[in-house]
Amino acid sequence: MRFQDILHNLPSPDETAMSLAKERLDSMAKLPGSLGELETAVIRLAGFQGTSRPDISRKTSVVFCADNGVVAEGITPSAQRVTAAQAVNFARGGGVVNAFARRLPADVLVIDVGIACEYDEPRVVQRVVRRGTGNIVRRPAMTREECRKALETGICTAKELADKGVRLAVAGEMGIGNTTTASAVSAVLLGRSPEEVTGKGAGGQQGVPHKAAIVRRALELNRPDPADPIDILSKVGGLDIAAMCGLYLGGAAYGVAVMIDGLISSAAALCAVRLAPACIHALFPSHCTAESAGKWLLDALGLRPLITAGLCLGEGTGGLLGAGLLDSALAAYYETAGLDEI
Repeated sequence: MRFQDILHNLPSPDETAMSLAKERLDSMAKLPGSLGELETAVIRLAGFQGTSRPDISRKTSVVFCADNGVVAEGITPSAQRVTAAQAVNFARGGGVVNAFARRLPADVLVIDVGIACEYDEPRVVQRVVRRGTGNIVRRPAMTREECRKALETGICTAKELADKGVRLAVAGEMGIGNTTTASAVSAVLLGRSPEEVTGKGAGGQQGVPHKAAIVRRALELNRPDPADPIDILSKVGGLDIAAMCGLYLGGAAYGVAVMIDGLISSAAALCAVRLAPACIHALFPSHCTAESAGKWLLDALGLRPLITAGLCLGEGTGGLLGAGLLDSALAAYYETAGLDEI
């Protein structure tokens, strides 16, 4: 399926399947609506999958890894080489994302779309668009064509997952400096000031004013078009954000539901929905991040999170917790006795 076809030909949810799912939930031996957002998620999943018997038995957390040139501006205490080190760590099973995935269980797929430093780990999938983005206070993050390639990487990943029978993907990322690029993207998408949307990320609260000033300089230099998500991503975004955006679009096109994680994946989700509004039916919010813009991004998407726990790690960790809750909701959906039975 071509990129343009995905933007304009995404399926609508199956209203019959949604009605049947709601009917089943209301008939269970519990108060109607007492499972709150879990019931909403089950109904939405039934509509997206086109069946009153929704299934997420096969799950994969996809961690897109990329570096950001803006780290040259001192916006984080973490060295850029941490991106490569963590990508290797995830591929070897040593991250929080891996621990959470094993508990579900879910697979973890680590994809390099733009790590700047060298490393040696064959289990990291190579889909490199470029070795890190440009410094967004000096130049655009990437060209429009590079952004398009990162988007297509995410779309192709969704198709590969669908071909393997995966029913739920979790959008994850790793990239030192990516809360700064996500803040820049969020400021443009939400029409809010850099000071409003910029949080501490990997640094302390004392570094937020400097980080917000960097975001402001980047926006003033690059002048991204609020009506053009690809322009926003290519000028002030990151390769990981663009790839996640593609994963959402591809998930909607190929029938793979996608769990949104935190700030960075939420910014990518809003880009995807601005590109193709029908993409929203594939997206399931896991939690409201502790980062400043998190709630506003979910509000703009019209989605309510399953968890509010002060999470801000990224990697797809919150998304995996959300997947576990959705698993539990489906267990109740299939295994709870009906009122008429008791």
